[in-house]
Amino acid sequence: MKNKELKILLSAPRGFCAGVERAIEIVEKSIQKYGSPVYVRHEIVHNKFVVDDLRNKGAIFVEELEEIEDKTRPVIFSAHGVPKKIPQDAKNYNMTYVDATCPLVSKVHREAENLHKAGYHLILIGHENHPEVIGTMGQLPKGSIDLIQNEDEAKKYKFENGKNLAFVTQTTLSVDDTKDIIEVLKERFPGIREPQKEDICYATTNRQMAVKNIAKNCDMFFVIGSRNSSNSVRLVEVAKKSGCLNAHLIHSQSEIPYDLIENSNTIGISSGASAPEILVENFIENLKKKFSVSIDEVEIIKEDVVFKVPKKLN
Repeated sequence: MKNKELKILLSAPRGFCAGVERAIEIVEKSIQKYGSPVYVRHEIVHNKFVVDDLRNKGAIFVEELEEIEDKTRPVIFSAHGVPKKIPQDAKNYNMTYVDATCPLVSKVHREAENLHKAGYHLILIGHENHPEVIGTMGQLPKGSIDLIQNEDEAKKYKFENGKNLAFVTQTTLSVDDTKDIIEVLKERFPGIREPQKEDICYATTNRQMAVKNIAKNCDMFFVIGSRNSSNSVRLVEVAKKSGCLNAHLIHSQSEIPYDLIENSNTIGISSGASAPEILVENFIENLKKKFSVSIDEVEIIKEDVVFKVPKKLN
């Protein structure tokens, strides 16, 4: 019996962004330079496949510096950024450290610091407990920055007038949701200062736009990425809001829902900024075993951003 025909719309750009590529390269080059083990504070990027691969090469992942038994070994800070206290702690321990914070996250850190120095009280739009949010809030003294996660919180936010107010955002948010939150804040606090340049990064924006572009033409949509990857989870939401309600995250423990795909003619595929392309390829290979697959890659923009690794690793 001939396999059912299945059309795949492959969203582009997808997968690794420049910040993720740089962070992975920093771990690999650190292992080459210092030998193993090299410690990494928090998952370098939110993807199990990447973390397992680096673990096999000689990286040891910890959540806090205190867990590092041999403090003569170097430690790397993850792409999400860390509170100001962490590099200081590493210095106090006399540890060698390499900061793999994405340059676009570092930009938000500097922005927040400069606004604080200029006398502004800060709002960070982001998701509670995400490491990037913890890192950004940890750049400033307690009480000088507040977190707002959604429109509802923006509507209820209390702030004494007469003080300067400004906002920054997490880099991996939904572009549309953030726009709605910002509108509420501007309406309530007309003088609020916004970033000179968008904080949501180019890769998050491009991947969301690419999904939005094809989702309405799909019966099902799949995003390859980890459950703790903010930008991957946002892509699933974007697909649903853009007309494909049947959108799913495919993570390391996921079973492919062949029975549901059986009822589809066209499916869309994208991947989060921390998901390697091999995971997309594997997913498609599995589909080819069950269906007669045709693939149409739909690219909305070419990406050529590259971030250099720190000089001390070259």
